[in-house]
Amino acid sequence: MRVTLPDGTPLDLDDGASGADAAAAIGPGLARAALAIRDDGAVRDLSAPLRDGQELAIITQRDTEEALELIRHDTAHVLATAALELFPGVRITIGPPIDNGFYYDFAFPEGVTVTDADFERIEARMREHVRADEPFVRQEVSVEEALERFRTEGQDFKVELIEDLVRDADPAHPVTTVSLYTNGPFTDLCRGPHAPSTKRIRAFRLQSVAGAYWRGDARREMLTRIYGTAFLSKEALDEHLERLEQARARDHRRLGPQLGLFTFSDLAPGAAFWLPHGTRVFNGLVQLSREMGEERGYSEVKTPQLYDAELWRTSGHWDKYQEHMFLTDSEDRPMGLKPMNCPGHAHLFGSQRWSYRDLPVRYSEPGLLHRDEPSGTLHGLLRVRHFAQDDAHVFCTEEQVQAEVAACLELAFATYAVLGLHDVEVELSTRPDERIGDDAMWDRAESALEHALEGRGLSHRVNPGDGAFYGPKIDLHVTDSLGRSWQLGTVQLDYSMPERFELTYTGADNAEHRPVMIHRALMGSYERFIGILVEDTAGELPVWLAPVQAAVLPISDRHAEGARGVLTRLRAAGVRAEADERTESVGRKIRDAELRKVPYMLVLGDREAQEGTVSVRRHGEGDTGSETAEAFAARIAQVTRERSA
Repeated sequence: MRVTLPDGTPLDLDDGASGADAAAAIGPGLARAALAIRDDGAVRDLSAPLRDGQELAIITQRDTEEALELIRHDTAHVLATAALELFPGVRITIGPPIDNGFYYDFAFPEGVTVTDADFERIEARMREHVRADEPFVRQEVSVEEALERFRTEGQDFKVELIEDLVRDADPAHPVTTVSLYTNGPFTDLCRGPHAPSTKRIRAFRLQSVAGAYWRGDARREMLTRIYGTAFLSKEALDEHLERLEQARARDHRRLGPQLGLFTFSDLAPGAAFWLPHGTRVFNGLVQLSREMGEERGYSEVKTPQLYDAELWRTSGHWDKYQEHMFLTDSEDRPMGLKPMNCPGHAHLFGSQRWSYRDLPVRYSEPGLLHRDEPSGTLHGLLRVRHFAQDDAHVFCTEEQVQAEVAACLELAFATYAVLGLHDVEVELSTRPDERIGDDAMWDRAESALEHALEGRGLSHRVNPGDGAFYGPKIDLHVTDSLGRSWQLGTVQLDYSMPERFELTYTGADNAEHRPVMIHRALMGSYERFIGILVEDTAGELPVWLAPVQAAVLPISDRHAEGARGVLTRLRAAGVRAEADERTESVGRKIRDAELRKVPYMLVLGDREAQEGTVSVRRHGEGDTGSETAEAFAARIAQVTRERSA
């Protein structure tokens, strides 16, 4: 047979040759490094037989993303191997690779609780199987044989998975066989692929234990999920663990309460209680959105929280999104709290008459939203049930679409620049399988976004099938100081909702025309953005946004009156300042202000009182010299106005 390598070189092999044979034919170095093959875009085992005429690529560690997924999948199987040996009677479920690692879900016998204290013992057993260089061997067996095997072993979760595969199969293509993978003493139901053997696992670490319902269903059995990670080298693993350590130190769930920004309560799951300092930060971001929006022609509106179900039926959310909505009844009328502003804005636009001369109409609203997220997915400010967005909707003519999308992108990049976020990646998400509207509408919408991106000269990647159910979207991702990517902004084009709400404007021809609707959020939710910002800056917010910009620190009680005078002058100039009049040493006051990450500390003692100055300290830097309170206040007020630091 003949296969073709990525550079176009033909390679002749014996009939029935595998990927391993191809690697060996190319050279012994590649044979040792080979992990799997890529066949028409799909990753397959190195032992898989090749087809005459196929295009073949050999995957090695250089193919980092694919190699990592293989190795992490391998490590999940080795974890299950160790668990079965160390905890007799454990039932196994699934163990997939995930971003940055893998997990495996287990049902441990009654009375057995596994915690991170068990990790050292589990890892030691895992290393034995890695050193043993156990091959991953694939078998294709009949459904009946697999069911009998797992029933005999008492692995009822595997039995359920096989039965569901058979039940859910296309009748035209019934499932009659399943694939099993064996490494050493362990055999698992698995589609694969895997690397050739366990010894390809170079560096791994078990990381945490969590609860997880079987198949994500709260009505099913609670399992123990063990998370871990694996890398292609010990150095890469150490770097990853160091980043995780930094991330833990920056965790907004720890820093937020420590800095007096927000707290949470079980009485309102998924909703933050904003403390005074956090409310200042929240309002500062809302004000930034307002000012930058007003400069670009946005008008702020305020729409209701609770709507009759008829609004949600019109928008399509009643059928497509109801499970994520908080619902109630009022006088036998089904009602729903709004999970997004767009239907209300569409209804508001439709309640008025518009001419083409009035368009575009740009509504903004930092309105409160509620989404019934599963409790297991809630995560500090990053995943909540109650939040507000820097949300806006533009109603425009077809001819205005490209310019308006481009203007939304300009505003997004300008906003991120103010916030010090410069590493922005652009992603175009296209039509999903579950959607409303016909293909012609989606063709038009996707083309309009493509042209807007090209018009601004923005390179982008395409994310097929990830658009909103009502239209395609442009998503904006930023990378934080730890190298983590966050999706913040989105610009979504919608031809469907104006149709559903029968929105119209009068054109120059005196006929009724349908506007196009653009959904736009740039920070996303303020809650989530603040969580990201706190972690990105380790709580050291820019001076213009910091809830307390300066702490006035009198050295002793006799300087307290002078400190109050300085505080008054600072506040009169618009500086957010506090005075620390505790009977503590000035060193202790400085330390506490540093821990609170206050940008500036103004120390006032005998010399400063005599000279009419303050001694200025910068957080994390130390003394910067002396200046008058008025000069300092003017400088900070200017920074705040300009949002320049």
